[in-house]
Amino acid sequence: MATECPVFLFTVFDFSIYGCLRCNWNWKGHMFLSSACNFLFLQFIITLLLVLALIMDDICDNVNYISSPRALSYVRDSKQGKKVLKHMNKVLRNLSKLGIKSSDVPRKGVMVGNVGHGTGLQEAELLRACLPFGAVQAVVMVPGMAYCFVVFADLAGAERAYSALHGRRNPVSPDLPVLYLAYVDSVPGCDSVCKFDLKPPGLLLYEDFVTDAEEESLLNCVDWTNTSCHSGKVLKQRRVKHYGYEFRYDTNNVDKDCPLPEGIPPECDFLWPRLRQRGCDVGAQPPDQLTVNHYEPGHGIPQHVDTHSAFEDPIMSLSLGASVVMDFKHLDGRHAAVVLPRRSLLVMSGEARLAWSHGITARKTDVMPSAGGGLVVQDRSARTSFTFRRVRHGECRCEHRDRCDSHQRRSTAALEAAGTDEMAAGLESQHVHEVYEKIADHFSETRHKPWPNVLAFVQALPPGAVLLDVGCGNAKYFARNTKVFQVGCDTSTGLARVCRERGFEVLTANCLQLPFRSGFADCCISIAVIHHLASQARRLRAVREMVRVLRPGGRALLYVWSKDQQRGMQRSAYLKQASCVGDVETKTVKDETPRDALLPLPVHTNRTQFKHQDVFVPWIMKPSGTTCVQTPPTFYRYYHVFEEGELEQLCSLVSNCTVTSSYYDQGNWCVILQKTPA
Repeated sequence: MATECPVFLFTVFDFSIYGCLRCNWNWKGHMFLSSACNFLFLQFIITLLLVLALIMDDICDNVNYISSPRALSYVRDSKQGKKVLKHMNKVLRNLSKLGIKSSDVPRKGVMVGNVGHGTGLQEAELLRACLPFGAVQAVVMVPGMAYCFVVFADLAGAERAYSALHGRRNPVSPDLPVLYLAYVDSVPGCDSVCKFDLKPPGLLLYEDFVTDAEEESLLNCVDWTNTSCHSGKVLKQRRVKHYGYEFRYDTNNVDKDCPLPEGIPPECDFLWPRLRQRGCDVGAQPPDQLTVNHYEPGHGIPQHVDTHSAFEDPIMSLSLGASVVMDFKHLDGRHAAVVLPRRSLLVMSGEARLAWSHGITARKTDVMPSAGGGLVVQDRSARTSFTFRRVRHGECRCEHRDRCDSHQRRSTAALEAAGTDEMAAGLESQHVHEVYEKIADHFSETRHKPWPNVLAFVQALPPGAVLLDVGCGNAKYFARNTKVFQVGCDTSTGLARVCRERGFEVLTANCLQLPFRSGFADCCISIAVIHHLASQARRLRAVREMVRVLRPGGRALLYVWSKDQQRGMQRSAYLKQASCVGDVETKTVKDETPRDALLPLPVHTNRTQFKHQDVFVPWIMKPSGTTCVQTPPTFYRYYHVFEEGELEQLCSLVSNCTVTSSYYDQGNWCVILQKTPA
């Protein structure tokens, strides 16, 4: 670029000046005498600015953010080094915007570029590559990014790693790509990083709880050949056997009226007196349900919370055969990594059992704390766990509402019992209409990009078609097809005002009673609207209203939020935005029901999977000019998130329309329906 740009620049410059002179441009008076000259001169100015921007970008890419002699020498002596440093500087420029500065002198903290969570790198792989150069205190994997951080125990280890790895392939881990390293003054704190020193409240761990002989006796008492009453199964990630009661993975519960023939083996009876001797109360009665899981290296169990209504406190897990790391996660982002040594007993009660999910990542190695205070990589071996529970008879009454299935059933029952249109309308008024009036301008500022499938639907309409947008928000789907006539409505006067200020035909109206004559529209769209309605009857009424205003043969496109925000391994755009810097919706909010709420619905944690169908979703608004010290106001919006097939079933109740298409789109369930031709 350094040799090509000047030639291109002067060529354009000569051409533009020549054109200007031909057009008799008055240089002293700065006036154009022809429109052709005006166009040529404007072309010259734009081209000049573009070329200068490219030159500056090239200069920036070659500005050495790390001025250490070693890095400079490597750049001078290697073409590959120049390429590596260019990519490294790009990453460091982005990090500098987040307050993470590179250093030209050795530091314990090292940024490792070209690998990370976004490239599928495992923490253990990076640690194994770095340990030959010195003890490592921490590895920080930034979610979704192609870089990560390593904190060495001393400067010497960091320097050795830099000298051996920067711009080169790792001889210890040849599968890793070329790495580029940089010293950093600080390593970003990240709530999602595992912390071995963090323990969930209510978690107890008793090491060496059983002897080697007792371990062997317990392992031998499990008869894997007996599969009566489906008590023994082979799941995708492990072998499972149940005693006392079978745990149903399809319902995440037990059939309390159908105990299994085999009770808990008597070889386990010695555990409870010993546990009491250690000062742990196992309740008035010992466990009556046992699940035995056998894991081979590479196997695991997904994050989960044992169903509140299924089991009492506490839940106990005995690790036999090998050690493993179990991850505990809280909805507020805290992440604890707990090492379960071989022959240890884990006791989960209170918050640890009810509010934290737990699971074992499927992998063949674990990163564990070393005796010297650093980290080590340990290969996994075959492990068997004995998980003891006592079946609960009745409902859970805990305070951890966001995890509690009993609380959700009570909330749903209250919503159904309230049943009246007046109660549902009151909930919508307080937690939909009033909220959107208060956040209208801020909401509009965050909603710009149209959904591709909705955009394609609008742009495919024929010239002259009449399109109605029900719940149009800030009218982001208006003017996408200039050949159709479009009108919209929204319950928020604030959002309707925003639309009218943009020159669009929008009025204030409720989707339950549209102020339009029957059969006037060729098409209708309603994006993210009816999930704000607080009863099935009202959601059905809204669909019927939209069908009413369609002409015979007219079509409608409906989008609602899905309870499932991940399909297979593909996360929705909503979940992916959890790592966005400055996203006001990702900030932590207490999971307490608002005091003024009409019904005790759970509060959803933003940018996470939905646990319940009827929830309050917080909107955290930071007005312009507000300092960081001030607490931004939080508003709670009511949502009914849809299960798979629920939207199609709802539309099927409308007699004069047919669902012609349904699909899942980035965390939304969507249908296209057509009004029955006359």
